[in-house]
Amino acid sequence: MELRPFAVADAATVASWPVCAGEVALWCGLRDFPVAAAVVRGWQREGDVRGCVLAEGERLVGYGEVWCDAAEDEAELARIIVAPGSRGEGAGRELVRGLTELALRTGYAEVFLRVHPGNAAALRCYRAAGFLPVAPALAAEWNVPQPVDYVWLRHAGAVSGQVAPRPS
Repeated sequence: MELRPFAVADAATVASWPVCAGEVALWCGLRDFPVAAAVVRGWQREGDVRGCVLAEGERLVGYGEVWCDAAEDEAELARIIVAPGSRGEGAGRELVRGLTELALRTGYAEVFLRVHPGNAAALRCYRAAGFLPVAPALAAEWNVPQPVDYVWLRHAGAVSGQVAPRPS
């Protein structure tokens, strides 16, 4: 599988992956279902967003973003989703690892992500990709302006600049 930059032509495919309104909310916090391709294309116009797709040959299997915050010297992984037919096969973990490597290569000292507390599959995926919960007090502080109390995770190797080793 290969991580590559998002292309405008990818938007319709990515937008078609959520299978219900609840999944849209877990993925990107929106309430509209289905998600319009124009919405996904619009995310790419945000200057600090680097959208990427995970491809297996010509077939797209995942999408995610690296949100860059130069002032804080950190990156946040966001809007991560795997194509319905590729779920449960390790594509999510591969996608998250690739996005983490991109953030670290870009030079950010820390890599974070947040996940809806009800998204158990995503939590398992992120932990398997080397992410650990931040301190409860920090999570509480970061959740003050949020619509839900997200689970905030930090990449275990981000501070040292190392990507967590891949399990055999």
